[in-house]
Amino acid sequence: MSLLFKEIDSQASSLGEISLRRRRIPALGDRDIYEVKLGDEFLMSSMFVDAEEALSDLGLAAVHGDQLSVAVGGLGLGYTAVAALKDDRISELFVVDALETVIGWHKDELVPLGKILNADTRNHYVLASFFDLATDPETGFDPKNKGKKFDAILLDIDHSPTEFLNAANASFYSTDNLAIMAGHLKSKGVFAMWSQNLPDKNFEALLRTVFTEVTSHIIRFENPFQGTPSTNSVYVCIK
Repeated sequence: MSLLFKEIDSQASSLGEISLRRRRIPALGDRDIYEVKLGDEFLMSSMFVDAEEALSDLGLAAVHGDQLSVAVGGLGLGYTAVAALKDDRISELFVVDALETVIGWHKDELVPLGKILNADTRNHYVLASFFDLATDPETGFDPKNKGKKFDAILLDIDHSPTEFLNAANASFYSTDNLAIMAGHLKSKGVFAMWSQNLPDKNFEALLRTVFTEVTSHIIRFENPFQGTPSTNSVYVCIK
C-alpha cells in the first residue's frame, strides 16, 4: 500500500460503515493526516482541529471554580477532550460516544491522541448515546454516579443545529430537551457546542429559552485546499 495512504480500520456501526485512514499530502510536508469517514462522508480530519480545540477553550473559559467535572459529547479524533484536559482545574472528564469502534481506536492507540487520553487518569470513556443520556433527567453522564451535576458539557457530534449525523438527533434541539440537558449542569454551569456553520440566529434564540447567557464565537482557520480561511462556530451558554 502506498506510503501516502493507508486505511487503518473499517468496521460496521449503527450509523453505517466507519473507517479510519491515514494519509500524507506532499504539498503539506512531512505530516500524517488522520481522517474518519462514515460511508462516503468525511466526518473529521486532523488537518482541521482549531474549532474542536476552541470548543474546550471557550467553554471552559466561561466556567468558574476548581475541581471541575466535565462531559464531552463526541470523541472524534480526541482533540476536544485533549484540549479540555490541558485545564488543570478539571478533576474528571467523561467522554461520551455511541460508537464502540471510535472508543476502541483510542484505547488501542490507533489515533495519535489515544495515548494521551489513556495516560490521563481524569479521562473516562462512556459508550452510550450522548443524546439519550442528555435527555434522561435521572441518569446523566457518569455511569457510576447517576444524577451527578457537571460544571460544563461540551458537544461536538452533529454538523450543525440543523444538519444531523443521525436524523434521530433532531429532537434534541428543542426547548424541552435542552432544558433537560441543562438540568445536568450545576448552577452557572456551561453548555458549549460546535457547529460547522456560522452562528444561526434561530438557534441562538432557542438557546436563550433555556440559558441566561448565550454567546456565539466564529472560529477562523486556514484551509489549504481552498486557499482562503474557513469558518466554524462555537456557542457558549451559561445556565
